[in-house]
Order: sequence, then C-alpha cells, then structure tokens
Amino acid sequence: MSEQQWVLADEDATRALGIQLADALDDGLVVYLRGELGAGKTSFARAFLTAMGVGERIKSPTYSLVEGYQAKDRPAWHLDLYRIADPGELEWLGLDALSDAAAVVLVEWPERGRGALPAPDLELELSYEGLGRNARLQPRTPRGERLLARLR
Repeated sequence: MSEQQWVLADEDATRALGIQLADALDDGLVVYLRGELGAGKTSFARAFLTAMGVGERIKSPTYSLVEGYQAKDRPAWHLDLYRIADPGELEWLGLDALSDAAAVVLVEWPERGRGALPAPDLELELSYEGLGRNARLQPRTPRGERLLARLR
C-alpha cells in the first residue's frame, strides 16, 4: 500500500490536511495519530472533526481519555491514550462502540492501547521539521487506500 507525505509549514497547514482528509471521507475510518508531544495530533483531530460537521467545542481528551461526537450522521470518537500505562486500563471505557464500521475513530498514542483498539485504516505520523512538521500517511486497509486515492 502506498503512503503519502506532506511538508506542513505551520499549524494552519496541519489543519488544512485535517480538512482535506475529512472532505475526502465517504465511509467510517480508524486513524492512528502518531508523533511526539506537540507535533500537531490534536490540532489535526480538531480540524478533521470540525470539517466533518461537529458543531460543538472539540475538547482534548487528554484527561477524559475519550470524547464522542456526532458528525455527518455518524459517530466520531477522539481518544488520547497518553496517560494509559497498560491497555487493560481501557476495559471500563466501553470501547465496543469503536468497532462500528460507520464510525470515525481518531486515536492519539495508539501504542498504549494495543490489543484494545480496532485496527487502523490509516496511520498519520507527524514529526518535527524545523519550525514546521512532516506528515506521513500510511494506509493499512483497502478503506484507507481508497481515502488516500481520493486525495490525489
């Protein structure tokens, strides 16, 4: 499966990528968001969810671990697992809803939830590049591949 890369000059470019991906979405999607602290994962997620039509304030789920929304007549979930030490800690969150094929699921720090999360359709890795960022999108399923094909 082919990956795509972008150079993101600033936070506006990160938001633009989130909007572009949301505009190309025509199905549910699970996206793993990877990158160091401050790399832009939450900025991307907010832009993506806003572009999907979430009208309410999009909070960072750093302390709540998961925030749920309704977007374009489908459920959307934003998880931040930074504070999780063991995937077993996720049992009480009721993550069964994440397996809904129509849902959009954005997961920051997915490696901390290994085994408790649905498999990703797409992985976005954000890394520092000077004052900007590099973004690498890797499809992991045919659904992720179709989404990236619509971006071209």
